[in-house]
Amino acid sequence: MSIFSKLMEKPWLAQPEGMDPSLLQPAATYWPARIALRFFLATVTVIFLLFIMTMLGRSQMGDFHALAGEPWLPFDRPVQLWWNTGILLLSSLAMQVGLWLARKDQLQASLLAVMLAVLFVLGFMLAQWYVWQQLALAGFGLTTNPASSYFYLLTAVHLAHLLGGVVALGALLQRYWRQQGSDRIVASLTLCTTYWHYLFGIWLVLFALLTSSAGTIDSLAALCGF
Repeated sequence: MSIFSKLMEKPWLAQPEGMDPSLLQPAATYWPARIALRFFLATVTVIFLLFIMTMLGRSQMGDFHALAGEPWLPFDRPVQLWWNTGILLLSSLAMQVGLWLARKDQLQASLLAVMLAVLFVLGFMLAQWYVWQQLALAGFGLTTNPASSYFYLLTAVHLAHLLGGVVALGALLQRYWRQQGSDRIVASLTLCTTYWHYLFGIWLVLFALLTSSAGTIDSLAALCGF
């Protein structure tokens, strides 16, 4: 309840017979699990920001060569990464559809959507592994230059968080199988969906950064004071 709504209350007016005025207030929506998730996402955000800041600082040294910007560079036309982005987007959309169906108490259809989201995210992981292999075959290995090293590092950290989300979904899937009630499923699925959308947003930031040309990276580094 907002402060404005609280100030507009009129407790001196008559209430419905037998009704406690406190019961007329809406239930709290910020349950502890949601607050814990927000603290966790804030921590993850700081971790990624630190990695990005160190990359921008490292980019100002002479041995840093961006992976995009010239026709011969691997990410001048990152077609495969665009496909990977589409796969991860489908996973995020499937989670949202699963949540929407669970709220309508259509648990079987919701379970199907969640399992589809898991399949999409596993497909994304395999597609990222394929990018790693192609990048290494093109001569941009883990230690070839700092830019390629940061690509492997940042995408690996992102994949680790996605894998953690898949593990967390295991407990949610058990609730589907045990039919523990739509309310508990919706509560858990809301948290998982928020996490899925967050990781998709993180991927968009990483995608934009890692496929930037040297000029763009230099401009970002200058904005950050490097």
